[in-house]
Amino acid sequence: MTLPSTDAPIVRSDGRAPGELRPITIDRGWSAHAEGSALISFGGTKVLCTASFTNGVPRWLTGKGKGWVTAEYAMLPRATNERNDREAVKGRIGGRTHEISRLIGRALRAVVDTKALGENTIVIDCDVLQADGGTRTAAITGAYVALADAIEWGREKKFIAQRSTVLVDSVAAVSVGIIDGAPMLDLAYVEDVRAETDMNVVVTGRGLFVEVQGTAEGAPFDKRELDALLDLGVAGCASLREHQLAALAGGGAEGAESSTESTGSST
Repeated sequence: MTLPSTDAPIVRSDGRAPGELRPITIDRGWSAHAEGSALISFGGTKVLCTASFTNGVPRWLTGKGKGWVTAEYAMLPRATNERNDREAVKGRIGGRTHEISRLIGRALRAVVDTKALGENTIVIDCDVLQADGGTRTAAITGAYVALADAIEWGREKKFIAQRSTVLVDSVAAVSVGIIDGAPMLDLAYVEDVRAETDMNVVVTGRGLFVEVQGTAEGAPFDKRELDALLDLGVAGCASLREHQLAALAGGGAEGAESSTESTGSST
C-alpha cells in the first residue's frame, strides 16, 4: 500500500515509493502450543511472536486486582548475514536486547486495561528468525496479534471475565528515516545503515503516539522533517492496523472487535 507521498520523486532500491511499506504478512496461530502466536513478515524481516498465558501475577502485584503483560526479544544466531553467538552462551543479555524487550512491553501495556485482565500474566516472546531492518517494529506489530489471541484464550478458560474489555485499542509500529534528504517509510537494512535520521514510531489505532525513538545519525533534522516523518509513521501504522485486523478476523479474538470499535476514525 502506498501512503501519502513525499515531494521527492524517488524510487528505492527495492522499487518502493518513499511512503510505501514493504510486503506485510501475518500468519496468525503459527505455533501449535502457545496461547497466542503470529509469524509476521516486514519484507525480509521475519519475527515469531508467541504469547504465554499464566493464571497469577508476580509477587509485587499479588492482591492488587491487576494483571501484567511483559515481553522478551531475541535474535536467532543466523538471523543476520553472519552468525552471532546466543546471548545465553555469552552469559549476559545485551543492552540492545533489554531495550527492545522493554519497548515491546511498554507498547503492549499502553493498550491493555490491566484491571480487566485480572490477576493474570501474559509473556510475549519475540524471536527474530531473519533480520532485514525494523525487527523491533515488526515485533510490536505481530505481538499485538498474539496478545489478542492469548486474551481470548484466557476468556474461554474463564480466567478473564466474559464481558471485560482487556484491549482498549490496537498498537503497531514502523520505522521511518531520512535518506538523501527524503523522508522514507519502513526502512530495510541497506537503507537503515545509510539513513541521516532513523526513527521508530509506535502508534495506537486511534492515532496516538506511544513512543517515538529518533536519532540524527548524520545531519540534524528540523521540525518540518520531523513532522514529515511522524506523518509517514502514523499513516504506516494505520495500514499495519488493517493487516492486524485482517489476521484477527478469522476467529473470535478480542482485538478484532475492540480495535475496530475504538479506532474506526484513525484513518
